[in-house]
Amino acid sequence: MKTVQNIKSGKYKTKFLLLIFLFIGTGANLIFAQNPNFIEYTGEVLDSNNKKPLVFATLTIENTNHSTITNSEGHFALKVPNDAVNGNLIIGFLGYKTKSIPLAELDKDSSKILMDEFAMALSEARIDAPNDAKTLVMETLNQKGENYLNENTVMTAFYRETIKKRRTNVSLSEAVVNIYKAPYSSNKNDALELYKARKSTDYNKLDTVALKLQGGPFNTLFVDMVKYPDYIFTEETLSYYDFSFDTSTRVNDQLIYVVGFKQKPEIIDPLFKGKLYIDAENKILTSAVYSLNITDRRLASQMFVRKKPRNAEVWPTEVSYRVDYREKNGKWYYGYSNVLLEFKINWDKRLFNSVYSMSCEMAITDWERNIDNVIPKSKNRIKTSIILSDESIGFADPNFWGEYNIIEPEKSIESAIKKIQRQLRRGKFDTDGTSKP
Repeated sequence: MKTVQNIKSGKYKTKFLLLIFLFIGTGANLIFAQNPNFIEYTGEVLDSNNKKPLVFATLTIENTNHSTITNSEGHFALKVPNDAVNGNLIIGFLGYKTKSIPLAELDKDSSKILMDEFAMALSEARIDAPNDAKTLVMETLNQKGENYLNENTVMTAFYRETIKKRRTNVSLSEAVVNIYKAPYSSNKNDALELYKARKSTDYNKLDTVALKLQGGPFNTLFVDMVKYPDYIFTEETLSYYDFSFDTSTRVNDQLIYVVGFKQKPEIIDPLFKGKLYIDAENKILTSAVYSLNITDRRLASQMFVRKKPRNAEVWPTEVSYRVDYREKNGKWYYGYSNVLLEFKINWDKRLFNSVYSMSCEMAITDWERNIDNVIPKSKNRIKTSIILSDESIGFADPNFWGEYNIIEPEKSIESAIKKIQRQLRRGKFDTDGTSKP
């Protein structure tokens, strides 16, 4: 007979990703100069067969650190420095053949890049894998010093967080940050510096509740499982999971083991389930997609709700994570991550629930070696308690990002920005981007 285990008893207490949502009240040197010394390419990445958009496909200028990803609709915008316009664009996506296209052959305004799916032979998909999936995961996480960037770097990243009421955008914050990233073999945490940020919020659609996300870019940075494994896997917590092999796939022409994991049935506290994508030859984690078990509504609410109105019950209905890694010169590094929280608010004396989603994502768009290990002073660093929406200005400046590569906005976000800009022109907003009373 199985014994139900509460893993929070004794010495061990689950360490969850920093993702704290507030319900308040009711009622670097890598940044480009603002000069027109780039060419912008826009377009979409599609499946060549069914024309389905490929979400989070990676686009990199060959032999550089300049990159971006496609958005949730498969669209991209890539700003290429003038000294790189004669190079090639490399497009990669899990399960598809990597593609190389000369930038000179691209339509600057509406490129459609078609990707061919790998047709893996059945024998290849079932290629011999290690006997023990758990052992493979342990070996992969233990080799981070060999396979990942093991030097100090400064990374430029684009960060975005949104709040939606059902399908309507009610809040949007974006930022450029510099990440002073420590070597993967080091136990030293990364430092973040805010370069610039902007926001728009329509408080009229928030049911008189001010929703804010605490932690800002740290919420996505800590999803870097290789650098911060303790947020999901430790030597102790590995024993609380069942691991198994799924059908193999390919990325960047390399065979990838797909390892599924889920908490054991006798573990009652909420842990994670998902898939790990591991390079078969070198035992490198290339991607991870997973979610939190939120079956216990009470426990899930305690994890994420910092403060709430007395007349409301709040609980998450989905908590999911994704992280992707990129490779250059045989070394891998953190490239992109996102976090999604969907939740319901059950109001007393109201017939219908309010449904919200809060999401954040961050993409590395450039990086360089930090030879002198320069780190910003403490007063200039972003704190893990940051609320980005409180640090940002409005969307008045149409040239806000200049040459900086961002994740192409979804149409819904574009609409939200345009609406805010119209309100600004009409004088309905103060210069700080907040609504006038």
